[in-house]
Amino acid sequence: MRAIARSIHQFRSAALRRQTCNYSTGFVRRRKLLTNSYSGLAHELPNNAKFDRFPHPAIFGSRALSVDAVQVANGDANKGGPLVEYERRIAAGELVDGDACQVGTLRELQRLYDELVQSADACRLDRYTASRKSGRSRWLWSRFIPQSSSVAPVKGLYLYGGVGTGKTMLMDLFFDQLQCSWRKKRIHFHDFMLNVHICLRKHQGVEDPLEVVAGEISDEAILLCLDEFMVTDVADALILNRLFRHLFNNGVILVATSNRAPDNLYERGLQRDLFLPFIASLKERCAVHEIGSAVDYRKLTSAEQGFYFVGKDLSGFLKEKFQELVGDYEAHPEEAEVVMGRTLKVPLGANGCAYFPFEELCDRPMGAADYFGLCKKYHTLALEGVPIFGLHNRTAAYRFVTLVDVMYENKGRLICTAEGTPFELFERIVTISDAQQVAPRTSSRSRKNDDSELCVDNELGFAKDRTISRLTEMNSKEYLEHHAAALEENNSHEDLNQDETVHA
Repeated sequence: MRAIARSIHQFRSAALRRQTCNYSTGFVRRRKLLTNSYSGLAHELPNNAKFDRFPHPAIFGSRALSVDAVQVANGDANKGGPLVEYERRIAAGELVDGDACQVGTLRELQRLYDELVQSADACRLDRYTASRKSGRSRWLWSRFIPQSSSVAPVKGLYLYGGVGTGKTMLMDLFFDQLQCSWRKKRIHFHDFMLNVHICLRKHQGVEDPLEVVAGEISDEAILLCLDEFMVTDVADALILNRLFRHLFNNGVILVATSNRAPDNLYERGLQRDLFLPFIASLKERCAVHEIGSAVDYRKLTSAEQGFYFVGKDLSGFLKEKFQELVGDYEAHPEEAEVVMGRTLKVPLGANGCAYFPFEELCDRPMGAADYFGLCKKYHTLALEGVPIFGLHNRTAAYRFVTLVDVMYENKGRLICTAEGTPFELFERIVTISDAQQVAPRTSSRSRKNDDSELCVDNELGFAKDRTISRLTEMNSKEYLEHHAAALEENNSHEDLNQDETVHA
């Protein structure tokens, strides 16, 4: 019986290795055009309002990658990896050309890919040959028999750089090429930490719940890809060092993207001295690579249409737009389940669309978990009255940044009215270095007013560039067509399921 089970086990593992994974990545040209997509959006607004359109700069590319891709392909006809796939997508017209900085990053990803393929057994990547012992069972067993550390023989990769430089797209491209039978996971950092806190609550009462949680994570994924690594919460900062010490000891290999260099993570945060050992561990277990590109590829989209309206007293106008999206459905107050049994009251909701005044969504104690819950139920969010951010509403600015991050990660559609363009919303938010470069006014009264309006916040100052970039892309023609196509496909699947249920 054992021999038969082993044969079946090997057959399943081999079959899975032959499978190919299909994951969607950003910046893909969508060929499917919808006949009724967003026609008539450029309505004439009141005198105090304007429909904001973002510039469409020319696209410049580099073919520096071709030689590298040919060398990889000629070296081994069966050899894959992100470098070859990147060149294939450019040749097929699915991606625009990258610059030299993206090419350098691809070389790093290809190097990591090759090392993982060569050391797959040593890294225990295959899910069907790895131990099936659960995280809690491992913790319980380790109380009786000391467990030796099993740090992976392959170092991970930490990618950081400016907004819109293609970090997420490149990491997704790398992830797509990995074998389906490997223990791997790609997740946004916000979502990852939310899951960690949920698991910690589940294991309350255990001597070291972080060790149990780390065991569960490493059982599921030895290769962990975290997008948008950004630490702003003191609760996250205090547990990251111990959590990742356990993860690295369990053999986890980390691939992460971030806007911040490792040494700048959680800069000037509370009790940062307790966070510094994590930075040392991160640099020890990951190769650090900067994407030095100055190009924001999100702004290269043709942002000629959108749902971002600038002006005051646009409540009635926004509700008209909301009703157009809802269609024949009647909008009414609803509730959305968020996390840990909590519910969130939605002022107006119908047909997968939700309507909120800004104050109700960003001026109340909410976080990523609440926004994730909303995105699970609603594909479109209407937000009324986004203000100019400054010192007086810094907390609301943080929540708005988190909301945009979650919506972008979940490919949601945002329709909003605001007091200014995305750039103008965050113009008063500056980093410490930016504040030091602000030229003083000649009048002491003007200088005092300037100081009262500025909000000096390093984390928010860095995060604002990402938010401006994402708001720009989310209002582009390509993004909205992608959203509409995904929505149409989802509706088709639902109709098909309903038909099958009726016939059954």
